[in-house]
Amino acid sequence: MARLLEGKSAVIAGGGRGIGRAIALAMAGHGATVVVNDFGTTLSGTNPSPAAADDVVAEIRNAGGTAVSCFASVADFADSKRIISTCVEHFGKIDALVNCATIARGGQLWETTEEDSDAVMGVTLKGTLNTCTHALTEMMKQGSGRIINFSSPSWLGVTGADTYTAAKGAVVSLSRGIASRMKLDGYRITCNAIAPIARTRLNHGAPPQMWEKLLEAGIINRQLYEDSSNPPDPEEIAAIVCYLSTDHAEHVSGKVFGASRGRVALYSDPQELKGLYKDGVWTLEELVSLFPRTLGQDL
Repeated sequence: MARLLEGKSAVIAGGGRGIGRAIALAMAGHGATVVVNDFGTTLSGTNPSPAAADDVVAEIRNAGGTAVSCFASVADFADSKRIISTCVEHFGKIDALVNCATIARGGQLWETTEEDSDAVMGVTLKGTLNTCTHALTEMMKQGSGRIINFSSPSWLGVTGADTYTAAKGAVVSLSRGIASRMKLDGYRITCNAIAPIARTRLNHGAPPQMWEKLLEAGIINRQLYEDSSNPPDPEEIAAIVCYLSTDHAEHVSGKVFGASRGRVALYSDPQELKGLYKDGVWTLEELVSLFPRTLGQDL
């Protein structure tokens, strides 16, 4: 394996299982020194344990790599600072932050308690905010760094009206905002988002009928259907994350990438497609007349 991350130090938040574990192993295999952070909870965020992170660190060390574990919750602001500090204290710097940590609770909004929504937001969105905050503080001192935040195809609305969808959509907006701010201020710090599909605790056991229904309704395309109904192993996602962490990707920032079996895809940037313009204020009557044959065509 080419050691394309030799000399780099990385934090993998949520690195104890699934895609995070695969990324931690891959980055270490490419020569990076790695902090494996995982709070070691169940999928719903209960029963924390350091075992998940410790096990991955043992795997890396047994393979000849360098890694340390950090048992801390990204959802806690002070804990998340300790995650980043662990990297700086052990390895002298932080070159890359990968945010994989998430939990899942509840269902659609009308089926979900406030407590469950707060918990999902706390890890999936606030946890990403927290680690980015502390990582950026260090990266701005260095003048460089890489951040890869994990969104999800749910960002496109495919899982419906749930808290997870809201959080993953916010991760995309956060990533684009960080990227533009760093570019504006002249830092060599990139920030991108990944929307992966892989076999993890989150989608394990999802009924095939759900994906069939989404496909028939035109909510997902055939590619998303095939990847979701038979998801690839987490190891198939690691390469694009490693690439975005290298010096080769120093010009790539503010983008959203899809990744699944044999697929790395770039999503389009949001942009205005068409519009209605006039001097003055549009009236409701004007919009009733014009909207269906202009903006409303093919909607």
